Amino acid sequence: MTKGMILAAGQGTRVRPLTKDLPKPMVPILGRPVMEYLIEHMARHGIRQIMINVAYHHRKIEEYFGDGSRWGVEIGYSYEGALEHGEIVPRPRGSAGGMRHIQDFSGFFDETTLVLCGDALIDLDIGASVSEHRAKGAVASVVSLDVPREHVDSYGIVVADREGRVQSFQEKPKPEDALSTLASTGIYLFEPSVVDLIPTETNFDIGSQLFPMLVEKKLPFFVQNRFFNWIDIGRVSDYWSVLQRVLRGEVAHMNMPGHQVHPGIWVGLNTKIDWDTVQIEGPVYIGSSARVESGSRIIGPAWIGHGCHIRSGATVARSILFEYTRIGKDMQFIDMVVSPQYCVSKTGKTNYRGDDNCELRWSDARG
Repeated sequence: MTKGMILAAGQGTRVRPLTKDLPKPMVPILGRPVMEYLIEHMARHGIRQIMINVAYHHRKIEEYFGDGSRWGVEIGYSYEGALEHGEIVPRPRGSAGGMRHIQDFSGFFDETTLVLCGDALIDLDIGASVSEHRAKGAVASVVSLDVPREHVDSYGIVVADREGRVQSFQEKPKPEDALSTLASTGIYLFEPSVVDLIPTETNFDIGSQLFPMLVEKKLPFFVQNRFFNWIDIGRVSDYWSVLQRVLRGEVAHMNMPGHQVHPGIWVGLNTKIDWDTVQIEGPVYIGSSARVESGSRIIGPAWIGHGCHIRSGATVARSILFEYTRIGKDMQFIDMVVSPQYCVSKTGKTNYRGDDNCELRWSDARG
């Protein structure tokens, strides 16, 4: 049996403002939290007991996922916080420290455990990964992907010998300094003995502290170089790119909701769209209770969340509108993530409601 652990206690500062009022694992993809796809994937591979460490906006995670029965799994939560001035405030313990806290509390980690970060989409063959981990007699395994050398400065790089035993790590090295092109994906397999090595009641990180300890102790710690899809949402620009890929149908197990009314155009229930005068080029999803007025146009890939209102003459192209976003008459949003409070360009530039430069001109963006 394999157990699961999802790391979800981080603040998600690099994807603000998406995480201003939302924990990073709850950022929506096709209207569902990114972490929901992880739980479904774990369940498909027979993982039935999953622990999630939480901190910032923890109630939004706990209230949505509950006990996990909707997905055929059991979910438990470990809140990481401290009592300060009469209030409990979030205090994450680090990725490894959070695991040790759970172990000290309940002894949950008594089997091989798959550990995932809660902010990436994956289609890893978990069964094959666990089999390799056990066949090598590993106490710890880190799953990696081979990346182009020119991109190594965006990743933690794993250096291993010919048998795959980990020798060292390089954090975002320059291409000319990289000793490997194996990037850590934040997917790990641990035996209970590894969790026992983590110091008690200490903020402790997996990558920067636990892994060097395993190397120093010369324990059977291996890298797995696998081919699979790993879509990380590390920055707002990544989020925009991910949505574009998903809407184009390039990611497995992620199907467009609603019903298809025209090729490449899906709608939810109770929509009001002036089909005779609007221009819609798929792939586009228009959510429940959305209203699209005459003379407007939507150019895909685009996601229009439920309750949105696009007024006459407006243009939305290659953009994501969060629920209840209103696009004014003749306004033009190109390559954007838009909410009722802010808009973010595909490069991560943020403008808040009332800023004059939140709007992009179609002619400028198209050129």
